[in-house]
Amino acid sequence: MFDGFKAFILRGNIVSTAVGLAIGVAFTALVTGFTEAFISPLLGAATGAVGDYSKAHFEFSGVDFPYGKFVSACIAFTITAFILYFLIVAPMAKLQTRLEGPKTVDIKAALRDCPRCFAEIPGIASRCPQCTSDVESDPEALALARDVLKK
Repeated sequence: MFDGFKAFILRGNIVSTAVGLAIGVAFTALVTGFTEAFISPLLGAATGAVGDYSKAHFEFSGVDFPYGKFVSACIAFTITAFILYFLIVAPMAKLQTRLEGPKTVDIKAALRDCPRCFAEIPGIASRCPQCTSDVESDPEALALARDVLKK
């Protein structure tokens, strides 16, 4: 029972997810701190609000609405998403495509039906292996095969 749990926990993707989550939480706290320390006061100075923009609020029917906190949270989210995408997601996708290299093409993968016996045959076949009748090769499959053989 514990062997299965141990195998589950020690799988690479579970550990990577846990590390990524911990780093994400720490990074979000960093960006939130940056937003509260620098962006909100600058936004408050630019809009004429006194001091920190995150403290901006309005009152309606005796209820206080602190809209500045929401604006600060939106700014922190946007900065976090922007940095994560352009510094982590996009470079990792580019690296992954480089590491994968060129994709191999299976020239026999394109299948079609024999017009005589309706057996599945490769698109580049000129004779059906089931009924041995001559069939016309698929032009797209032939072009693909020629491209693969040239390389």
